[in-house]
Amino acid sequence: MIERTISKAEINKKPILQYEGPLSIVQSDEELAIALSEMKQETLLGFDTETRPAFRKGESYLPSLLQLGGESHVWLFYLTKLNDLESLFDVLADPQIVKAGVAIDRDIIELRELKEFKASGFRDVGKMAEERHFRKTGLRPLAALLLNGRVSKGAQVSNWAAFPLSEKQITYAATDAWVSRDLYLALEKIRP
Repeated sequence: MIERTISKAEINKKPILQYEGPLSIVQSDEELAIALSEMKQETLLGFDTETRPAFRKGESYLPSLLQLGGESHVWLFYLTKLNDLESLFDVLADPQIVKAGVAIDRDIIELRELKEFKASGFRDVGKMAEERHFRKTGLRPLAALLLNGRVSKGAQVSNWAAFPLSEKQITYAATDAWVSRDLYLALEKIRP
């Protein structure tokens, strides 16, 4: 039987999950064209965004990074460096490609502030977990329960608008997309 809840202490005992596979950092329209052609075969992508944190009242920023994780490759898109967002956002509007992530509603709203698009094919892994009676539905508890590992959140509150990103930020961002995809696959095997 699958456990449906876990404590922070139990999560912290799990081994670190870290994406170490093929990775593309996309920062030009030419690299975007290559990434999109590589993604053509994907029907399921892990999804996440990163935004520069705001520390003052009334201060906010648009997403700086979009992460998409395929079966054996992760793409990190520097949104502030790309001129042609149209073709990238076509992927986000494609109902044939599932985009799976945790707590994605805000990500979609913020991406629409960059460029209006009709979000289609999105699945919120946290909501899937709720339907399956998991008590804690964030990325860390779900990774611990379903993937037997721990996702480090050490780079979560860092400057995502920085260029270039640090190795720690790159690993964090790639891991979030990769884990989101694997969580979706694990939850699909559990009946609601």
